[in-house]
Amino acid sequence: MKAHILIVDDDSRLVNTLRRTLIYEGFQVSTAFDGQSALAAVRATAPDLVILDLMLPGLDGLQVCRSLREARERVAILMLTARDAVKDRVQGLELGADDYLVKPFALEELLARVKALLRRAAPSTLGREMLCFADLELDTATRQARRGERLIELSTTEYELLLLFLRNPRVVLTRAFLMEQIWGYDFEGSPNILEVYVGRLRNKLEQQGEKRLIQTVRGAGYVLRLSE
Repeated sequence: MKAHILIVDDDSRLVNTLRRTLIYEGFQVSTAFDGQSALAAVRATAPDLVILDLMLPGLDGLQVCRSLREARERVAILMLTARDAVKDRVQGLELGADDYLVKPFALEELLARVKALLRRAAPSTLGREMLCFADLELDTATRQARRGERLIELSTTEYELLLLFLRNPRVVLTRAFLMEQIWGYDFEGSPNILEVYVGRLRNKLEQQGEKRLIQTVRGAGYVLRLSE
């Protein structure tokens, strides 16, 4: 069955265009035109991906994104924004969006990003894996991590990033390698998007005095290893 996509935008023309395009591509599509309706639609239909406009009446896209992540909704989020300022894009990523696209955009690019996000969110066809390093565990079937007894909920992008580290422990992963593996296309967005996600992942992995696991290797990238 094709993935279910929820489009959230108050521009009815754009919504209709995106809806027709995505249906033509074989996706199931639902729509919402404001933030409250978007939250209700996610609860009612459990979409695989939300295309979420930043500027919405009532609750804006940032508030919707925050609410979904606070409710531990792991749906992939592609944020649409007419704002080209780096700080606005970074704010959306910090609140839990998996990717963003600046308006106006080409439909071909939106489709490429949608498909990339859905590939990353899809269950593995290789079966269940339990990946471990020190007191950190990741279950690829549930996409949940544990540090000791503490359960850690991850967004799609956070999961993909942690998966790369756990499959390559003690190996320095360059910034270029991580960018290519996570985003999967020629990324022209915020130059510090990787740093944003590493910071978010560290915040989730390191609480209550827990030791740092993801180390920065200056001038190179990052490595999963215990701090000395």
